[in-house]
Amino acid sequence: MTTGGGVFVTFEGGEGVGKSTQIRRLAETLTRRGHDVLVTREPGGSPGAEAVRHVLLSGAAQAKGPRFEAILFAAARNDHVEEVIRPALGAGRVVLCDRFMDSSRVYQGVVGGLDPEIVVALERIAINGLKPDCTIIFDMPAEEGLERVRARAGAAAGGQGLDGLDRFEKDEIELHRKRRDGFLDLAAEDPLRCHVVDARPAAGAVAAVVLSIVQPLLPDISCPTADTVR
Repeated sequence: MTTGGGVFVTFEGGEGVGKSTQIRRLAETLTRRGHDVLVTREPGGSPGAEAVRHVLLSGAAQAKGPRFEAILFAAARNDHVEEVIRPALGAGRVVLCDRFMDSSRVYQGVVGGLDPEIVVALERIAINGLKPDCTIIFDMPAEEGLERVRARAGAAAGGQGLDGLDRFEKDEIELHRKRRDGFLDLAAEDPLRCHVVDARPAAGAVAAVVLSIVQPLLPDISCPTADTVR
């Protein structure tokens, strides 16, 4: 368990796999059970990192290449870790983070073609020894994930286009397929930490699987016997 008694869970996967929905459901369930939960995200999560988030997701840094993007991600991550995540874990909180180091390994490393030595060096600086207790990788075919993303963006735009897509969501399908393969490869390399969850079933069914993975990591506290995953 993470130093300080807290539990650090990260959520990974390609675009449209439902990470945000599942994090919200898990946070609600754990809070009802009496746990002190912090939900956060990357890029972002701290004031400094949120300032970098817009630069990354808008595509403003894309022309500079994956190395420049990776440096920005690392800077944002380090601020996030030191200002938000580490203090929360030290206070015994359950931290649920939407993306973390594995996204950089896949997006800038595997798909971006960044030198592995650079990826490792930037990660070491960014996380400063802090690694997740558990990582849940939501998996589905890239085509299905993109369909979800585009449907969501179209609905948000009132059916008038897909301008709501971010820099990574706009990438070609082949890149999305490579990202999916990259996450699955990471899970195979670190099966004790990483758990692959099929993201295609109904949200409630997926939430039950997620809870079954996270529950054994949590401290024992009194909780309502009638509690269910919603």
